[in-house]
Amino acid sequence: MEEANQTSPVVGFILLGLSAHPKLEKMFFMLILLTYLVILLGNGLLILVTILDPRLHTPMYFFLGNLSFLEICYTTSSVPLILDGFLTPRKTISFSGCAIQMFLSFAMAGTECVLLGMMAFDRYVAICNPLRYPVVMSKAAYVPMAVSSWAIGGVASLVHTSLAIQLPFCGDNIINHFTCEILAVLKLACADISINVISMAVTNVIFLGVPVLFISVSYVFIIATILRIPSAEGRKKAFSTCSAHLTVVVIFYGTLFFMYGKPKSKDPLGADKEDLADKLIPLFYGVVTPMLNPIIYSLRNKDVKAAVKNLVAQKHSSH
Repeated sequence: MEEANQTSPVVGFILLGLSAHPKLEKMFFMLILLTYLVILLGNGLLILVTILDPRLHTPMYFFLGNLSFLEICYTTSSVPLILDGFLTPRKTISFSGCAIQMFLSFAMAGTECVLLGMMAFDRYVAICNPLRYPVVMSKAAYVPMAVSSWAIGGVASLVHTSLAIQLPFCGDNIINHFTCEILAVLKLACADISINVISMAVTNVIFLGVPVLFISVSYVFIIATILRIPSAEGRKKAFSTCSAHLTVVVIFYGTLFFMYGKPKSKDPLGADKEDLADKLIPLFYGVVTPMLNPIIYSLRNKDVKAAVKNLVAQKHSSH
């Protein structure tokens, strides 16, 4: 019996989700559903205004439209699965379904890291070299920059997903998570996963370290330039063009580092609470950041506010 168990490959996985906490399931179902609707509405509206309003046809808003589209894709690759998991305890997902979901969520997260770096470069040129901005950030530059962000995220995810699906899975097929989170899936492999772990570490350095370093250096130059502006009004205006991006970056990377950098508890009694926290932090990270992006950009940005008002006004006048 043991031997048969060892050799039979896993056909699908069981997602545990919050099945150990049934009371929380209904509450989180409503909470995540509402957040998801806000994400679709907020990011959809941002994409709409960046396309329809000619004044927003600039590199900064082109990147912002990409970011909003990315947030919609990212949440759509996991939220329906999470919601379904709340309704059906111990939800089963096929091996291929799991691979696709793993690929999409990893690709979107990787793309966002690169895209935020590209957006920092855009702000750097706009504030530190304003006269050269139209030349440096021409359409021939910013469209390939956005395309390469998607390509880099996609290629990295393809590498990780294909490395993960080649592993043998036998016996245990219970993923202690809401989705096919790559680390949770790797734990189930009955083979040596050191190559996966090493490649994940290398990717983390590339996607987390490099953009963070790049964004930090860009902002050192940006802030130094802003501080040299003689008028207070000029300083305020310059800072307002990059404060929304800076806020998004701090929230995005702050939660990422908090999620993967916090120490594990040694107390056995705290393990259950810890397990719950380990699941809920990525869940919030996955839905709260995409929800905040459009809110931050529309609150901190006069152009977006004006564009939304124009769009609403046009709708009313057309009726």
